[in-house]
Amino acid sequence: MFQSVVRVVVHATLALAVAASVSSHAAESPSMPSSPQPKGSLVIIGGALRDDNDAVWTRIVQLAGGKNARIAVFASASASPERAGNYLIERLDQHGAKAFFVPVAERLDGSDVRAAAEDPALVEAVRSAGGAYFSGGDQARITNALRRPDGSNTQLLDALWDMYRRGGVIAGSSAGAAIMSATMFGHPRSVLGTLQHGVADGRQITRGLGFIGDDVFIDQHLLVRGRFARMLPAMLAKGYNIGLGIDENTAMVVGPKRDVEVLGYRGALLVDLSNAATRDGTFNLSNGRLSYLDNGDRFNLDSKVFTPAPEKVRGKLDANKPYWRGPLFSADILGNGTVVDLMSKLVDSDQPDAIGLSLDSPNADRPDLGFEFKLGRVNETVGYQSAYSEAYSVYNVRLDIRPIVVQRPLYQYR
Repeated sequence: MFQSVVRVVVHATLALAVAASVSSHAAESPSMPSSPQPKGSLVIIGGALRDDNDAVWTRIVQLAGGKNARIAVFASASASPERAGNYLIERLDQHGAKAFFVPVAERLDGSDVRAAAEDPALVEAVRSAGGAYFSGGDQARITNALRRPDGSNTQLLDALWDMYRRGGVIAGSSAGAAIMSATMFGHPRSVLGTLQHGVADGRQITRGLGFIGDDVFIDQHLLVRGRFARMLPAMLAKGYNIGLGIDENTAMVVGPKRDVEVLGYRGALLVDLSNAATRDGTFNLSNGRLSYLDNGDRFNLDSKVFTPAPEKVRGKLDANKPYWRGPLFSADILGNGTVVDLMSKLVDSDQPDAIGLSLDSPNADRPDLGFEFKLGRVNETVGYQSAYSEAYSVYNVRLDIRPIVVQRPLYQYR
């Protein structure tokens, strides 16, 4: 019963969507040529976007065209596409959109995902929409639904690109964020396991949809799950210099001029490996750079220029007036938000560096192999603090990682 209702609503919505697009797009060619740089925007959300995060929901609708903007909802990644799709439509409509469900999902009962991805009415509805939103779940379900078995684009994926190039917005949370880069995580190991064993192309990492371009790697749930460390082996394996990792209930808005704005609850980490070096053997890294972009901060991917949020512009930290004193250390650098906490203290301390460790369980397959993370201040390091809170922005902290031998037993009872 539910599926028949969904199909009726979907077909009715598509019919209205196609009809509505005739007048507003009559002057446009049905197959718009590719442009060097898309005119649209991306809203890349780290997962767990809350109902009350009005700043992010509202921005998506604004970028899609404002009040009554038509937004195509893809719940392809979800294990329950109908439920996830209905939830997202409600949220977007509450903020002024006219969202509609796109029935292209492996887990959608009664739907032929291959046929739906080539359906002319559905393709035209997405092409003429103001935006698209991808739910969380398993990112491989998205790429499997939107690419043919031979790896080529379905008509629906081409329609998404046409909409984005024309000026539409593509938003995605969690799995919907992972697809934004040309390379994404597929079936990765744990964060520490990724450092210990590396990544294999086609398994731990695989092909994404690449809306942000070929030069930026994206990861999500970043600070909550300590995932910044797993970005490093993946970036090195595929030759990325720049990586952006976004935390939960937070978004990165990427505009057509490649300006990145952080919006929401927490922030994003920028990983810069442009001048980093490694040695053969167990994972190691020297001379990487980490930056933490807080809510309202901006960074341009082409010029590499940081712009702190307006509330922090006058809050540049003075190295001669440190707040924190004494050694900075963490026994779990991969803990929730730990790396940002250490970076924030370092940039406002009397110390030249901070040390964090990552160790495995005594019952793991490599209990003897851990890693030391050394964060260091360099000439380019700069920090800002909000005038209204204790929130920091931290740019260009040096990152060095070395493998360490973990002695067993690690500790003894007194």
